[in-house]
Amino acid sequence: MDCAVVRYGEVGTKSRSVRARMEKRLRENLAAALDDRGLGGSVERLDGRLLARGTDPDAAVSVAAELPGVVSASPAREVPAETDAIYGTMVELARERSFDSYAVRASRARDDHAFTSPELEREGGAAVGEAVDAAVDLESPDVTFEADVRPDRAFVFAERREGPGGLPVGSQAPLVALVSGGIDSPVAAFEAMRRGSPVVPVYVDLGDYGGVDHRARAIAACERLAERAPGFDCRPYVVEGGETVAILAERLDRGRMLALRRYFFAVAAAIAEIEDAAGVVTGEVIGQKSSQTARNLRATSAAVDVPVHRPLLTVDKPEITERARELGTHETAEIEAGCNRLVPDNPETEGRLEGISRAEPDNLLERAREDGLAAERVDV
Repeated sequence: MDCAVVRYGEVGTKSRSVRARMEKRLRENLAAALDDRGLGGSVERLDGRLLARGTDPDAAVSVAAELPGVVSASPAREVPAETDAIYGTMVELARERSFDSYAVRASRARDDHAFTSPELEREGGAAVGEAVDAAVDLESPDVTFEADVRPDRAFVFAERREGPGGLPVGSQAPLVALVSGGIDSPVAAFEAMRRGSPVVPVYVDLGDYGGVDHRARAIAACERLAERAPGFDCRPYVVEGGETVAILAERLDRGRMLALRRYFFAVAAAIAEIEDAAGVVTGEVIGQKSSQTARNLRATSAAVDVPVHRPLLTVDKPEITERARELGTHETAEIEAGCNRLVPDNPETEGRLEGISRAEPDNLLERAREDGLAAERVDV
């Protein structure tokens, strides 16, 4: 293989000007990702594709398949847009593999070639069948040999690696993401990235209530997010919230977790001002915890004027856990962090804004703003 073919989906449905802007952004993101991994090479735009050259194609595909906006990627071999070259390359790829069944698929960017896509599939399949001992299976083949034919060249490959899809990071306004390092919050942050928004991670240190590894696992989650958005600053703001958390633990019982969530949101809103971010992202799921009932979500959201986005609002825990595994944040999220000590014995599940506002310290939201403005970014 001598190149990597990278495909996108939703980007291609946009208007011409928006599509051009998003294609440019995706090309820049891929080039930055290759440089970040020390792979180098160049990235060019084709009609509906990106093409990475001058680097290890297999490694380039692995990198591309992690980037928001990428639907799939393939290590490929570039050949002239001629039938003999296409069929010959398919046969070479077939002889390099062991399989019992196969299919051949072909597509053309234009219809002015001397051959059609069905002809490429039929004749290419016959050529492979003569070269190897395998059966044609168009439903569930072991291997699919493909030809992506451009006006003056073709790319032949036998593998597709799926990407996350969505839009390229940087094509939407940034969002502040509250990241605890648990299972949900990094996945929610990545979902925002997958829709094009760079995220500014914010971690609130809980002090004595956070446990030894609470900060470490949050930083580890931010490292993984940074790998998906090279070229963007994913260093987390670390907010020293231990003193405030201790006050809430001492003064409040039933409404403690709601007051704490309101403090988190106000901290994030202050940092959103600094970063000119368009909103706040959290990993909350309706009904998953006592603080995340529909009534409680309303009370906590009211602490800030900026939009609070919850990408996982209706997603079941097993699916979130699977997404965390795919993202690479699940293992560190399983580390016991100790913050469950904050949960009262009888938590509030039907919180009302009036009651919560009366119960929490008078200066809680002002204190949160001060803590947010005083926070500093740390390296990951």
